[in-house]
Amino acid sequence: MSRSWFKQAERGSPLALRIILWVALNLGRGPSRALLYPITAYFLLLAPRARRYSRDYLARILGRAPRLREVARHFHTFAAVILDRVFLLAGREDCLDIRVHDGEIFLQQLESGQGAILLGSHLGSFEALRALAVGRHDFPVRVLMYTDHNRTITRLLEALNPAVAASVIPLGHTETLIQASECLERGEMIGTLGDRVAESDKTVACRFLGGTARFPQGPLLMAAVLKVPVILCFGLYRGGKRYDIVFERFAERIDIPRGQREAVLAEWVQRYAERLEARVREAPYNWFNFYAFWDDSPN
Repeated sequence: MSRSWFKQAERGSPLALRIILWVALNLGRGPSRALLYPITAYFLLLAPRARRYSRDYLARILGRAPRLREVARHFHTFAAVILDRVFLLAGREDCLDIRVHDGEIFLQQLESGQGAILLGSHLGSFEALRALAVGRHDFPVRVLMYTDHNRTITRLLEALNPAVAASVIPLGHTETLIQASECLERGEMIGTLGDRVAESDKTVACRFLGGTARFPQGPLLMAAVLKVPVILCFGLYRGGKRYDIVFERFAERIDIPRGQREAVLAEWVQRYAERLEARVREAPYNWFNFYAFWDDSPN
């Protein structure tokens, strides 16, 4: 069930997406945010699967059945973060209040000359970090992504900032690990997300928000194989125009003794799930996995 996101059809017509993009770039953030209300209404009325999975998640995080206004807030937060990707990629982040916490962790790792894995999630906006690091500061950050998913909106947004688009290393290709290894050897950072499972991924069953959910082994296995540190990063949307980019040291090195790979990886992936849960509880409406995430999720 945790792989079902990969098969979900992309929502939104290319024309509608272009209209939203034009309004954002020509009229600004204030007027374009008025579009968030019809987008929220669209998901509430015409996206029953997303609505069902929003309710499932909110019930777990709130400890009770969610109210309709809480589901609406969840969708509204998601739409707001997607809209702000436009301004981040277009180099208009000055309209946002972005605060970096423990940024010295990131900078010290860059200064060390040793590459590292920046491990994020679909919590809040990983784009806030990516756009600032690559677009504004030209930091050596590459990102592992499934480029074939949600192609329409991805192409429209990447056209706003070719430098950010060029920083992507496509996942699912035979040369992916080779490219990532070469980047890390040059002292670059590799950003990836650790909370979605693709069809070919090996998984770990983890305790997460009171249930069991599948997380991929891949990001932490890559860190172990390439012998590089792992830094957690979260771009939490606080409402209005504020974002908090938070860094955490996670692992200086992941050593796997011979014959213990599965057990050691399971322990590290569970640690990641625990840190992710702590951040989810801190910003509950920032969770953007609208699919059957838990083993006991409704169909």
